[in-house]
Amino acid sequence: MAQLNLHHLRLFRAVARDGTLTGAARGLNLSPSALSAQLRTLEAALGHDLFERRGRGLILTEAGRIALDHAEAIFRTADDLTATLAQAPGSRRVLRVGALSTLSRNFQIGFVGPLIGRPDVEVVLRSGAQSDLLRALEALSLDIVLTNLVPARDAASPYLVHPISEQPVSLVGAPVEGGDTRSLAEMLASEPLILPTPETALRAGFDALLDRLGVVPRIAAEADDMAMLRLLARSGGSLTVIPPIVVQDELASGVLVERARLDAITERFLAVTLRRRFPNPLVAEVLTAAAV
Repeated sequence: MAQLNLHHLRLFRAVARDGTLTGAARGLNLSPSALSAQLRTLEAALGHDLFERRGRGLILTEAGRIALDHAEAIFRTADDLTATLAQAPGSRRVLRVGALSTLSRNFQIGFVGPLIGRPDVEVVLRSGAQSDLLRALEALSLDIVLTNLVPARDAASPYLVHPISEQPVSLVGAPVEGGDTRSLAEMLASEPLILPTPETALRAGFDALLDRLGVVPRIAAEADDMAMLRLLARSGGSLTVIPPIVVQDELASGVLVERARLDAITERFLAVTLRRRFPNPLVAEVLTAAAV
C-alpha cells in the first residue's frame, strides 16, 4: 500500500462532512475537478472506493466510514498535541471549564476554587446546554464539563465520567418560631412547594418519595435552574426542594433553614472529560482536589 497522504485524508474528511463534492470544494477553495482527482489518489492508495454517488450527493461506503473514523481520530490527536504543546513551560496555563447552565453556581465555584488566584493559571468558565458543552469538549475547546446529568455512552464513546460529589437534598424554607414539629408528610401535604422541573433526576426522586408517603403536593412553582430555585426559595412563603449547598449562604445567615432532610434523595455532581493522549495537566489537579 502506498504511504498515506494526510493532506488527501483531510480533503476526504471535508467531503465526507459536506456530502457533496461541489460544496466541499468551495469550502476548501479548490475546483471540484482538482478535489475529485485527489480523492481518487487517496482511494488508489487505500485500495477501496470511499464514496458512492446518490443523486447529487456522495454517500460513504463501508470502507469510507471506516476511513472517516480513523481520520477523525488522527486529526483529533493532532489537535490535542498542538493544544498541549502550545503551552510552553513556565507560561500561564489555561483550564477551560464548561458547566451546565442550570448547575449550582456554588458547586462550580467550589470546584474551580483551588485554581482561582494562582499566578500560573487562568480559568475560563462557560455555561450552556449539555449537548453544546459535550461537542465543545470533543472539539478540544473545553477541557472538562461539569454537570448533574450522566451523558449517554456506549463502547465507542470518548467520555470519562468522574463522580465529584453527592450532595444531600433538603426541604428548605423561612425559619418558624419555635421550630417546625410536623412530620415530613404533614409538611409536604400542607405547604406550597417549589420544585425542580419533572425532567430532572432530582425531581424524579422527589416524586417517588411523594408516592411512598401518599402525598399529593401543592406546587407553587417549578424551575430547572438551581440559581432560580435559590431565588424562589428566598422569596419566602413556600418550601423548596433543593440541595443545601445551593443556598449555603442563606442557611448560614439564618434567612433560610432546613425544615427536613430528604434522606432518600441526593444530587450527584459529575465532571466529564475526554480520553486524550495529551491531557491538560490541570484537569488531573482539579479532579484530585475535588476528590479530597
